[in-house]
Amino acid sequence: MARKGPDFATPIRRVLIALLAIVLLALFLFWRIDSPRAERMRIALIDRFVPSFEWALVPVTKVSQMVAGFQSYARIYEQNQELRRELQKMQAWREAAVQLEQENSKLLAQNNVRIDPALTSVTGLVTVDSGSAFRQSVLLNVGAQDGIIDGWATMDGLGLVGRISGVGERTSRVVLLTDPSSRIPVTLQPSGERALLTGDNTSLPFLDFIENLDDVRPGDRVVTSGDGGVFPPGLLVGQVVQGSDGRMRLRMAADYGRLEFLRVLRSHPAEAVTDSDAIITPRQSGPIGPQLPASRVDAAQAADPLSTGTEND
Repeated sequence: MARKGPDFATPIRRVLIALLAIVLLALFLFWRIDSPRAERMRIALIDRFVPSFEWALVPVTKVSQMVAGFQSYARIYEQNQELRRELQKMQAWREAAVQLEQENSKLLAQNNVRIDPALTSVTGLVTVDSGSAFRQSVLLNVGAQDGIIDGWATMDGLGLVGRISGVGERTSRVVLLTDPSSRIPVTLQPSGERALLTGDNTSLPFLDFIENLDDVRPGDRVVTSGDGGVFPPGLLVGQVVQGSDGRMRLRMAADYGRLEFLRVLRSHPAEAVTDSDAIITPRQSGPIGPQLPASRVDAAQAADPLSTGTEND
């Protein structure tokens, strides 16, 4: 078995470590000496050796810059995510504000509609839109408990929408003017022509039974005529337009695309007089006081003829 030679690495390593420790200790003591000469020597050493070590500091500087950039990117990313969350909240608030603004404008428009002061109304919310290819109607959240009666007219903030056709305890159905079963008498202004507005399941119902078509122009205003007691007179319905088929049609004043609130008009029919003798006429004033009816004057003369003779004298 071969014998190992002497080990010189361990003693040399120990000597080098000891020398390095002595040099570092001497450098520490030299750096701690507080004297002008030592200070000048330190400045000279720094000016001599430190500039030459700039190349060694480049990686450290780059790494520190990369760390600072990453931290800045992380902060920017967090701020961006926070802004995204706030933007989503703001969009939700904006949608809510737009809906409230639309509802407010519709309610204000309903309040600004000029109708007969004798016509009171009940405002209801459209809950279900049951429009289909064969039926155009909506449901309101007001019914018999709110005093709704079948046949009453309904309006939105702009014009006539339809009529009540079916009343429940808490809901009622409104048949729109575009429904094929809808027929209402209308008046065209300013010509005064009468017509019948007929729904045909389109957004432009047609005007039928116009006596003088030459007096009707596109853009004429159309209101309810009140004929037959179907609707109160003077309610705005829309404007006359000429359809692609050449027929006179009606552009609805009501916004059928956004029916949210409807006003139900309490339109009670006029009282029919069956007994003309029951009508109380106002008294006519005479020279001195109220003049009695002729029948009562004759009765008074028959009861007291002397008074008549005295008056004649």
